[in-house]
Amino acid sequence: MFLLKNAKIYTQHKPHPTTEAILIHQGKILAIGQTDDLLNFNPSPTEIINLEGKTILPGLCDSHLHLAYLGKYLNAVNCETPTKAACLQNIRERVQKTPRGEWIYGHGWNQNEWTEGFGNIQELDAISTEHPIYLTAKSLHAGWANSKAFELAGIYSNTPNPLGGKYERDENGQLTGILYETAIFELEKAIPQPNHLQMAELLDLVQQHLWSYGITAVHDFDRIQCFKGLQTLEAQGKLNLRVLKSIPAESLDHFLNAGIISEFGSEFIKIGPVKLFSDGALGPQTAAMLTPYENQPNNYGNLLLTAEEVFDFGKRASSNQLALAVHAIGDQANRIVLDGLEKLRHYEKQNQLIPSKHRIEHVQCIHPQDLQRLAKLNIFASVQPIHLISDMEMADFHWGKRSAWTYAFKDLQNSGATLIFGSDAPVESANPYIGMFSALQRTKQNGKPELGWHSKQKLDLETILNAYTTNPAFAAGWSESIGSLKPGANADLIVLNEDPFHFPPNRFYNLKPIRTMVGGKWVWQSEVFE
Repeated sequence: MFLLKNAKIYTQHKPHPTTEAILIHQGKILAIGQTDDLLNFNPSPTEIINLEGKTILPGLCDSHLHLAYLGKYLNAVNCETPTKAACLQNIRERVQKTPRGEWIYGHGWNQNEWTEGFGNIQELDAISTEHPIYLTAKSLHAGWANSKAFELAGIYSNTPNPLGGKYERDENGQLTGILYETAIFELEKAIPQPNHLQMAELLDLVQQHLWSYGITAVHDFDRIQCFKGLQTLEAQGKLNLRVLKSIPAESLDHFLNAGIISEFGSEFIKIGPVKLFSDGALGPQTAAMLTPYENQPNNYGNLLLTAEEVFDFGKRASSNQLALAVHAIGDQANRIVLDGLEKLRHYEKQNQLIPSKHRIEHVQCIHPQDLQRLAKLNIFASVQPIHLISDMEMADFHWGKRSAWTYAFKDLQNSGATLIFGSDAPVESANPYIGMFSALQRTKQNGKPELGWHSKQKLDLETILNAYTTNPAFAAGWSESIGSLKPGANADLIVLNEDPFHFPPNRFYNLKPIRTMVGGKWVWQSEVFE
């Protein structure tokens, strides 16, 4: 049993929002309160740590990321460069260090940031035709590959486009090297996959990376291989990250046949919602819109689901106590998904089913007429504030006046919707303090635009912390054990030198914890306590 004393503790527990000491025993919070009271607790603490005025918060939750992709990204070639030439140079340098025949993986390119726009297959072939090269876009909704990668994947100029995806071709019908949406999965089938032991090792590195940001829980949206790796890591006694693991739509039948329901699992892994995609993304202009993209009169984006299909998936899921998590970026996609979920709520009520914890992932651009519907239908708004920093100029350029209802955090809050915040890592950094900064300021890190992009959508810090702690804990069925610091909860917490409530909002991206605790164990530290 040990005591953390002389701290500024924000508990996220409404009956006792702040305190100065916390007593921990066998991985749980035994008591919170005044130091003198806890020193006299029976039995008394055997270890006392004086935090000398430092701040304690509950461990943070990233409500939308991709663990295995993040692991790959940590070892990937950096393609998030200001110019295409810089990206190609990074690839060239990695090729020079890599044995022939081995895959070169890179991530982060965004053609909207490059003067020349998209890359092409010839540019990658000029670097190597003996290494398969595959580079994922920052959005993870597009890819760029060389001839060797296409060859190994069995994709040629006459290969039909997969359902919901596209192999881009030039005017002569030849592959350009660019793939969209589900087409990237077809190419990725050719990439050697790590076995469950290798995946567990990769995920161990990822959890250490996340601890350094004070993230102690996540809602993961990777695939089954990641699930196997997580189970292996837990069996090895090494998993110290609480994971709500989503079910890929293509794996739904396996889970239904096994009778597995949402929130089933262990102390560290719980089964989450079934993940569906209703559209693409803003970057490649595949997000489904009600009206065309600016300067592209024939482009409405890619709608991948109808309302009836959302309902059909949802009916199968809800009937078996599983929830839906539906990716929706564009205003048309959000409307279609809400139409399907509205029908699903009626179905649940008619059939006396327990209402599932359905959610929409991203809710990036939502028409004002649809704003009230999430709260009315009790749908979680799972959004990633950090995207705003990268997307504000693209949204203005491609969506024009519709950008006014993009990343509408305040409007969603005012509507009564429950906000849960994440990063979409590795699409963006997993650093939650950049996300907090974005929701507080709505500017880039250079402070532009000066008053904030659509500044009326700024949020206060209390709301933001709820979206990183108590709200995602509720969405995962973990309200009693994580998300707040209260007696009986798991001792998942972080220590900071600074008090976020007395820290300049325009410098929030500089915040970082000095220690992270999971289940009463210090799992990460940058500073040793005396």
